[in-house]
Order: sequence, then C-alpha cells, then structure tokens
Amino acid sequence: MRTHRGAMTTMLVFRRLAAAAATVAIILAGVGVGAGLGLGEAWAGDGQPSAWQLGFQQAATPVMDRIISFHDYLLYWITGITVFVLALLLIVMVRFNARSNPTPSRTTHNTLIEVIWTLVPVAILVSIAIPSFKLLFYQLNVPDADITVKATGKQWYWSYGYPDNGGFEFDSIMIRDESQLRGQPRLLAVDNEMVVPVNKTVRVQAIGAEVIHAFAVPSFGIKIDAIPGRLNETWFKATREGVYYGQCSELCGKDHAYMPIAVRVVSEEAFNAWVEDAKKKFAHDDGPTPRAVAAAEQSTAR
Repeated sequence: MRTHRGAMTTMLVFRRLAAAAATVAIILAGVGVGAGLGLGEAWAGDGQPSAWQLGFQQAATPVMDRIISFHDYLLYWITGITVFVLALLLIVMVRFNARSNPTPSRTTHNTLIEVIWTLVPVAILVSIAIPSFKLLFYQLNVPDADITVKATGKQWYWSYGYPDNGGFEFDSIMIRDESQLRGQPRLLAVDNEMVVPVNKTVRVQAIGAEVIHAFAVPSFGIKIDAIPGRLNETWFKATREGVYYGQCSELCGKDHAYMPIAVRVVSEEAFNAWVEDAKKKFAHDDGPTPRAVAAAEQSTAR
C-alpha cells in the first residue's frame, strides 16, 4: 500500500511538471505568433511599451544599459540555481521514493556538504553584491550636468522648469482628446513635452507640489520620488534622439494614471532653437491654471 502510494505521488508530481512545461511552451509560442502577425516587437519597446513585449524597453542611456546588463547577469544565476534545485528534486523523487528505496539511509550529518552549502551561497551573494553596489553608485552619483530640469509633480500633471536656460516653466498635461494624438501613444502623449539635447548630461530635480509623486522613464533607467518640501535629484544622458515616455510611479490620487511623462531628445542645435521659442511661448502670464482648465473641460464634457 505504501509502495503504491509513493508511486502515485511520483506520477502526480511528474504530471504537474509536464503541465507547467506545456504552459510555458504555449505562452512562448503565442508570443512568437503575435510577433509574426505584426502585433509589435516581441522583446522590447523603444521609448514606450510595445504589444507582446517581454523584458525592458530598449536602453537609451548608459544607466539603463548597466541595469539591463545587471539584470541579465542575475538571470544566469537564477536560471542555474533553479535548474540545480529542480535536478535535486527529481533525483530525490526518482531514487528515494518508497518503491526505489524501501530501506532509507540513516545518515544524519555530512561535514563536507554542510560546508559547501554554507560557503557557496555566501560566494553567490558576494558576486551579486559587488556589481549591485557599483550600479547603485553609478546611478546615485550625479555627475556635472550640462543642463538642469526641475520636474514638479502636481495633481495631476507635471511642470518643468529650466533654471539654466532662462528660468522659464511650463505645464505638461496629458492629451485626452484622441483626435489630437496624431499618431502618439494614447494615455502617454502630452501637450508640452520636456525637451533635452542628445548626448548631454541632464540633472533632473524632482519635487511634489501637494502629494508624493514619482518621476520615472523606463528607457532612461530613472525613477525618483517627488516629495513635497524635499528636492531629490537624478540624472540621465540620452544617446539617441526620439521621444521617450514614462509615468508617475507613485499612487498619488484619483488621476494617478493620467499624468504621463514625455521627453523629447533632439540635437543640440534644435534644443537651442526650442529654448529661444520656449522663452517667448512660456513667458509668465496670469491666465487660468491647468487645474482650472481641466475642471472647465470636465464640466463641458458633462
């Protein structure tokens, strides 16, 4: 009876493993079919999410390059450990079940194995900690910046100030009317994008006006809390021109999902021309605030 029960348990385990393997194969096959049908990049998006995306968005800064490298490095360790543990479990199930091993060993200690399973995990943690600390230092040590942008999180939009380029400031509000998107991604496009030059170090100073927000752009590898009364800093150096999207990554209220971040990276000449236009366009006036405009639009919609 005990032998039959052990055999049934082994069969059940193998069936579950087979079902899990089949599920993974179906998911991967679905991703491949989706990519073949033109539903989007299967592995990564460039500056924004993509259909059927797996993994990070494509890196556009040295920081994100290092994050992806560290992620891939960890994946090797995770895969190796998982395969090793799975192999041990299979060996135990096959060789030491009640039918194959009716008379179990009474061995209780093995000094060599105990030393190995103590030292090997320590060595693995050290090999992970060293590159992790290097990456953290690289992210948090803000280098001398070519340009500074102050990002203020408000309920629920972002305001950007350029203290190094005349001190002008403007609001960046999500485009809600889909007819005005002009090919831009829904829920990510804004009326006024944050503009920076390519291959220049940009210091981002983040602060919250009323509640805690978080300034995050996945392709840049940056995410920093914007806290009222406290100025936090992060940095990036975009290596390719284009438009890169992010979102507030802190639960900040009812419209948390509707305060995207759009950063347009342009050439230095185009940036200088934009600054001159922005000084005139965003000159200070006493017009209605973005909150008042949004309230008026909602009232009109009702």
